[in-house]
Amino acid sequence: MKAHYDSEVDALAINWGNNSIAESDEVEPGVILDYDAQGNVVGIEILNASKKINNLGKIATATSKS
Repeated sequence: MKAHYDSEVDALAINWGNNSIAESDEVEPGVILDYDAQGNVVGIEILNASKKINNLGKIATATSKS
């Protein structure tokens, strides 16, 4: 699993596996799921992440170490 927080656009992206993204769907405002060719969820992107996730600083720090 890989996670990346981009503070310039306030977006958190979490991807697991090495599958290519075939399709994306915004399941609610600012929450986008990524799917592979078989329809499996392989990632999520959260826009305006600092407003939606508590302790985002801890997540960003932890993911930058991995």
